[in-house]
Amino acid sequence: MSRVTPGQLRQMKERGEKIAMLTAYDYPTARMIDEAGVPTILVGDTLGMVVLGFDSTIPVTLDDVIRHTAAVGRGAKHALVIADLPFMSYRVSDEDALRNVARLVQEGGCQAVKLEGGRSVAALVRRIVDCGIPVVGHLGFTPQSILQFGGARVQGRAREAAAHLLEDALALDQAGACAVVLELVPTPLAGLITRRIGAPTIGIGAGPECDGQVQVISDILGLYPDFVPRHARLYAHVADTIRGVATDYLRDVQQGAFPAAEHGSKMDADLLDGLEP
Repeated sequence: MSRVTPGQLRQMKERGEKIAMLTAYDYPTARMIDEAGVPTILVGDTLGMVVLGFDSTIPVTLDDVIRHTAAVGRGAKHALVIADLPFMSYRVSDEDALRNVARLVQEGGCQAVKLEGGRSVAALVRRIVDCGIPVVGHLGFTPQSILQFGGARVQGRAREAAAHLLEDALALDQAGACAVVLELVPTPLAGLITRRIGAPTIGIGAGPECDGQVQVISDILGLYPDFVPRHARLYAHVADTIRGVATDYLRDVQQGAFPAAEHGSKMDADLLDGLEP
């Protein structure tokens, strides 16, 4: 099976075939997602929160994303791997942004990059695409702007804001974006954008009218049961499983039930004669 391409995502949109995307941040998770047949994997800067323990995506560095993207790439052989450009890695200058994109592709091994913003980054998107690198846009609630938003809030509910988001999506589409993530966008607006642009829309908290959906793997696995986003569906309770396994292991070690004889290796005991004091 060959690797999924951005062109195939557009074909899926044209056929009305829904696109599934999941995040991954390490080799084993990426391998399992890939083996399940999920066509797109996002190495999101959400790794700052769900892997590194930060309160937001802001502290994530380019080196962080490169390291995790490379791990994901070693596990995913067929899915299209998309890597996030982290906070301020593409805002200083186009030249700086292109260098960072090149590092993500060369060192991280991704097949596409994702960045946040609409008309303000459309010219940059075109430059990156002209270099032969697919770009995924990101509109609505953009986590790297959380200092401005003050929290994860639905975007585009007012008419003027909705028009602004539509114009941003059209600009990204015209610049050559291969897909556009719509995060926390009202369902009717997400549907309108989906119908108006040629690039597939990938929703997260944007309702069922998008061409596809993306979820943070930790959210649907139940790794953080104290907080499950409204837009996520809990498919498993992995946190309970891990706690249970750790509890059983602790008990077995403390009680001497593990390891047993079968967990060790044998040798000729005569070889140890004379070694004890």
